[in-house]
Amino acid sequence: MAKQPMLKFVNIERDMPQKREAGERREDFNEIYAEYADAKAKEQSSRCSQCGVPYCQQHCPLHNNIPDWLRLTAEGRLQEAYELSQATNTFPEICGRICPQDRLCEGNCVIEGSGHGTVTIGSVEKYITDTAWDQGWVLPISPSVERAETVGIIGAGPGGLAAADVLRRAGIQVTVYDRYDRAGGLLTYGIPGFKLEKDVVVRRNDQLAQGGVKFELNTDVGTDVSFADLRAKHDAIIIATGVYKSRDLQAEGSEAGGVLRAIDFLTASNRKSFGDAVPEFDSGALNAEGKKVVVIGGGDTAMDCVRTSIRQGATSVKCLYRRDRANMPGSQREVQNAEEEGVVFEWLSAPKGFVVEGDAVSGVMVQKMRLGAPDATGRQAPEVIDGADYVEDADIVIMALGFEPEALPTLWNEPELPVSRWGTILTEYTSGATQMDGVYAVGDIVRGASLVVWAIKDGRDCAEAILEKMNANAVIAAE
Repeated sequence: MAKQPMLKFVNIERDMPQKREAGERREDFNEIYAEYADAKAKEQSSRCSQCGVPYCQQHCPLHNNIPDWLRLTAEGRLQEAYELSQATNTFPEICGRICPQDRLCEGNCVIEGSGHGTVTIGSVEKYITDTAWDQGWVLPISPSVERAETVGIIGAGPGGLAAADVLRRAGIQVTVYDRYDRAGGLLTYGIPGFKLEKDVVVRRNDQLAQGGVKFELNTDVGTDVSFADLRAKHDAIIIATGVYKSRDLQAEGSEAGGVLRAIDFLTASNRKSFGDAVPEFDSGALNAEGKKVVVIGGGDTAMDCVRTSIRQGATSVKCLYRRDRANMPGSQREVQNAEEEGVVFEWLSAPKGFVVEGDAVSGVMVQKMRLGAPDATGRQAPEVIDGADYVEDADIVIMALGFEPEALPTLWNEPELPVSRWGTILTEYTSGATQMDGVYAVGDIVRGASLVVWAIKDGRDCAEAILEKMNANAVIAAE
């Protein structure tokens, strides 16, 4: 009888990949976690309980076959584990790095609930696909049949690229349009290298290009090409623009120099990592070196900003969040990493305005908060504590308050494009289809600011819906 390779969680403790010391990782933008060795990946995978109702799989937006590829990894069948992982996820090595596993798969692991510590799902997922790339198991896209139908995708972020992958594998002619000079969207210019090194994104972009996906970069729809022209050119259009409009804080002094948008700050830093010329960074306007930095917000973007500031050489970095640690929306793992690196969190603190000297910010007027009665979402609403205001010194203040959709019907001169009162595009839930014939939408432009893994799911589901419709039309035409 073969030895049981699983259910080892009673005897084997949870063990994450080695994390570089905080003092070392503050000095560069390299990823902070080392790779698992093969034996360690097998060991940690063997902790899976193979439960009959896998909550990890149910709570993954992509419903990845997590217990199955954990078992295959534990048994040393790594190529099969990769193929199973890739079957439901276009970019498993990216999700393994940046998904908030503590809120999704790992946060719902059954053995975690029994006090044994969750299986390190994200780290194993990353290891499987990184090994697949190293071993040459990641094959080029090579459709068995080329088809005449064409799809134009507006936006080269994770949703658009996931859709492009599915469509291209089916032989559809795909063109991706993006306003930036590199594909990847926030994967390229929003997320810092210490969470997602850029060669990981570049090799996926290269795979798509080598497989026949055409990229029209530096192309701004509504300016360089009209939406109407794209509809006329393609059999279907997928809108995957994401949401890039930063939420503003209307407060005294908010227009002062040194009050920055998070997306501008992160994009400048990532461009420097590519070796680009970034005048705003070189001048110091978008560079935290030698400065007191205050970041306002409690999501993952705020975590990216505080940890980037540390690496740029800020003299101090503080994060203001109006609720407490337990109620912040960002990953608790990221908060811990930030604290290790020297970030100070000021919980229950909200900006009231800004102190301005000349035309530049010199401080944040902070009002202390307490948590009162729950709001409409069930979260406790923050309330101001009278008389507890103070000033936090700052040379630059980074606003990381989230993102909103751009006004696409206006920008694209398409008043019939159906949008919600929040500006997100209205679509059919399962397919991404809009009321405009042949027009679909996926990702954040539909959901509002959300997770990369949800964008990947939307892109894959939308592509499958388009293929189903195209196949049905082909049958009708043949009759």
